[in-house]
Amino acid sequence: MTWTDRKRYLWLVALLMPLLPFAAVGLHAATDQGVWLWLGPIVILGVVPLLDLAVGLDPSSPPDGVIRELEADRYYRWITWAFLPLQYAGFLLAMHVVARGDLTTGEKVGLAVTVGFVAGLGINTAHELGHKRESIERWLSKAALAQSAYGHFYIEHNRGHHVRVATPDDPASSRVGESFYAFWPRTVLGSVRSAWGIEVRRYARRRQSPWRIGNDVLNAWLMTLVVFGAVLAWLGVGVLPFLVLQALVGLTLLEAVNYLEHYGLLRSRVGSGDHERWERVEPRHSWNSNNIATNVLLYHLQRHSDHHANPTRRYQALRDVADAPALPTGYAGMILLALVPPAWRRVMDPRVLAHYDGDMGRANLVPRKRSRILARYPSAAAPAALVGAGAPVPVEADVLACPGCGYVYDVALGDPREGFEPGTPWSAVPDSWCCPDCGVREKVDFVAVSG
Repeated sequence: MTWTDRKRYLWLVALLMPLLPFAAVGLHAATDQGVWLWLGPIVILGVVPLLDLAVGLDPSSPPDGVIRELEADRYYRWITWAFLPLQYAGFLLAMHVVARGDLTTGEKVGLAVTVGFVAGLGINTAHELGHKRESIERWLSKAALAQSAYGHFYIEHNRGHHVRVATPDDPASSRVGESFYAFWPRTVLGSVRSAWGIEVRRYARRRQSPWRIGNDVLNAWLMTLVVFGAVLAWLGVGVLPFLVLQALVGLTLLEAVNYLEHYGLLRSRVGSGDHERWERVEPRHSWNSNNIATNVLLYHLQRHSDHHANPTRRYQALRDVADAPALPTGYAGMILLALVPPAWRRVMDPRVLAHYDGDMGRANLVPRKRSRILARYPSAAAPAALVGAGAPVPVEADVLACPGCGYVYDVALGDPREGFEPGTPWSAVPDSWCCPDCGVREKVDFVAVSG
């Protein structure tokens, strides 16, 4: 098929973001104006939201027939790979200027904040890389996360958030009645607990202690210790507060995006008895946006519904989903809105209400505020019925495949990394286990492979 990616060269704009520390230091040196050292928030929270409004939307999507070829085009892959050396070059330059330059404390804070914004965008690059099957990209994902000391995101996002998204069990899904400031500690602490629990259970299946280098939480955190230790050895302990500050800014930018991606959205329970579970993730469980500026900046992260349906799909092939709920503007502008809770509630709560046809009781609400929220948004609607007649019944076979991403479990081979030795029958795999590649499909979703 003949199809042209109209954003093919626009994706290169994402590589301008890790150059912000260079621009900040250069402009400060040329003008002696400290405001330039705050270039990160100025561009990302000031310029980009305006560009989203000015440039508009792009709902165009690649057709089915070109997706495989589009994903095989290594040009797109090299764009994400190139982000990392630029990210670390800017990080090291900024830390050197903070430690050795003639800056005031306020100017040092501004430069650290700018580096932190780049670190936050680095987490988004890590998100894109971490979902891929190639081991080199998964390790690059951990390297990108090391600067922000958020390496556990690699395992929690893929194996935690994607499994529990849009449920009360997910620390990364925000609730109606929950401000960003209340969400932040819940998601930061919850993601650490979730990631550690995932690895503890994996090693328990292997009958091993989780305190080993193969633990994806520990080896990711070790990368941060190496990076921070090297910088401290080079520049001295005086730079430590600014290392911590830039990491906090980076992870906060990530969690601000998490806050708006699934706000108030809730999956229903399906099935009954032993087969009861959360319904499969659908487009209606993610907020989307087609604003071009932020989509280019974040590698199509705003096409979030397609991402949750196809987590291993590369960014250039993600498609717009027409029936997904839409945000009023791009993520950059929505982050600004989230920083002002009354304004956020005024804009987003009515959208959640409309999404659930006037029945706020179907949304994901803060439990302790549930009665007050429902009193504010009374509904005469009857309780929604469970989606679907029931959950699929697990099958038993020698070879089974994930219908979403194609991961194959062969009984003869098992999956030692997941704790299943060769010969482990499908019936011995825990019902709570999910696909290790996409993190979307659960054991009950797997289908037998014939021949």
